[in-house]
Amino acid sequence: MDAETLLTTTRSVRRKLDLDRPVERAVIVDCLRIAMQAPIASALMPALRWIVVTDPQVRAKIAQPVREAGRESQAKYGHMAGERGLAAGRHLLDVLDRVPAFVIPCMQGRPEGPPAYVSAFYGSVYPAVWSFQLALHAHGLGTTFVGYHLSDREREVADLLGLPEDVTQISLLPVAYTTQTAFRPAARPPIEDITYFETWSGK
Repeated sequence: MDAETLLTTTRSVRRKLDLDRPVERAVIVDCLRIAMQAPIASALMPALRWIVVTDPQVRAKIAQPVREAGRESQAKYGHMAGERGLAAGRHLLDVLDRVPAFVIPCMQGRPEGPPAYVSAFYGSVYPAVWSFQLALHAHGLGTTFVGYHLSDREREVADLLGLPEDVTQISLLPVAYTTQTAFRPAARPPIEDITYFETWSGK
């Protein structure tokens, strides 16, 4: 797969995750190794950690608060999402415990301080998460960001994972092989309509 195809066909996968095919630890490790080559702020790179969960019982325990928080969020904010995306989100919550692997990127520390620090804190891990998603797609796997629990249930999941108080969960990534291999570029606004040159209104 060439780079442009990889970049334009890596999707958030919710419905097309293979719930029955195990995900080999070596594949996840390979994808994480690739992810760590992403552009990361050098001062914050030592704070990045990855938790990989494949134990079915632990996944089930983690899925419960995430599912409850997700359903509450969808009930409150679902009107802001398209019906197709909302339905896909509901499906993922329903089957979350059956997804073969969870990968939870974490940062040691809490994102407190001026906006520049908060931006650097999250900006030091998001590129790695995106690179991880690209690597998964190149290996025939898929995932999506799941962060429903981060508002009110983060500590509950942290306790299940044995995370110290000063560790921040960035997301939960349910990882599985995909049931299809061909993904298309998504519909996006024309770049000419959302790109300005020199000033906010410059065309």
